[in-house]
Amino acid sequence: MNDLGLIRSENLAIGYGAVVLSGMNLDIGAGQFVALLGPNGSGKTTLLRTLSRHIAALDGQIWLAGRPLAGYTALELARLLAVVLTEKAAPPLLSVLEYVALGRYPHTGFLGRLTVEDMAVVSRSLAVVKAVDLAERWVDQLSDGERQKVVLARALAQEPRIMLLDEPTAHLDLKHRMEVMSILRGLCRDRGLTVLAAIHEVDVAAKLADRVILVKDGQLVAVGSPEEVMSSGAIAELYDFDDAWFSRELGGMEIQSDGRAGRAFVLADRGEGAIIHRLLARRGFSFVAGFPEEADLDAHVARALGAKIIHRAELRRDGGLERAIAALDACDFLIDAGGPAEEAGVYCRLFEAAREHGLPVLTQNAEMSGCRHYRSLPELIDALEELSQRSEAKNH
Repeated sequence: MNDLGLIRSENLAIGYGAVVLSGMNLDIGAGQFVALLGPNGSGKTTLLRTLSRHIAALDGQIWLAGRPLAGYTALELARLLAVVLTEKAAPPLLSVLEYVALGRYPHTGFLGRLTVEDMAVVSRSLAVVKAVDLAERWVDQLSDGERQKVVLARALAQEPRIMLLDEPTAHLDLKHRMEVMSILRGLCRDRGLTVLAAIHEVDVAAKLADRVILVKDGQLVAVGSPEEVMSSGAIAELYDFDDAWFSRELGGMEIQSDGRAGRAFVLADRGEGAIIHRLLARRGFSFVAGFPEEADLDAHVARALGAKIIHRAELRRDGGLERAIAALDACDFLIDAGGPAEEAGVYCRLFEAAREHGLPVLTQNAEMSGCRHYRSLPELIDALEELSQRSEAKNH
């Protein structure tokens, strides 16, 4: 169910009197999870409210399921489209079952009577969001995470083909955030539901969305798959990041260090470096990463953290060792987290260079003399704390 055209717009301009977004040409198909990304005030919520006919478009055309949006009656639109906005639902004196049953209003006729089939739909909707055990609870006594699942269940009870959501994971803890996004992803795959969600979690968009819409400064910046449009530069420009970097390979953000605590040369291999690289960045250190392969996890994390990387292939070229020693000379200490046996000679030469220049060496190798040995990450953290304090005292 990937036919295009379930949601289409042409030269759409939206806003509250003044234009917030213009030139919106969209074509979204059935069963797609579409993430809407952009900074606050970029028009994400305004777009959702326009598509749901809460506000009128300023210009252009919108079609839902091949029909002009303006041509739907309110009841027809409610059968096609469900909306979950950011307002917290906490109606008093309503049980969860009663609240979710309100989602059946497009199907119950003038008198609003619920049939056996209506109640079966309500029960299935609660089951989909894993909230059956909440059915007898009062809505105004639910936690934020429980309430959001119940709001989704009410929207599902409408049996829509399209669901529009505005920050569906706002104010949720990690457990409920992952649960809600997993539910939405499953609905797209299993039921062919089309989901258009305005979210701030760039990593969620990269990992779950079929398509991504980027908006900023009143314009549609890009539309396409995450792999096509979510480059490091595009995300940095979208949010005006100075000290953060989106890694397409990692599918998430990394926060870069200003290097005020000092600079390390890290020898690590096969994923161990990624842990140490992040540890250093969190504690204010910059670093040189040696000597990962270009496709290693260590290299991807180091690149996202803004580190200088000396790849293994570069080390093997003429003058590679000399360039590595020159990079070491600009560092304050060396961390040895282990490496491949074939590079043992290079490692020994770097250790000698560190000693010659009076640089501390932190290593897991208990057989190396004249070094600070650590057996675990907590011990490494203690050593880094001491080095950071020395650097701070030296700078003052």
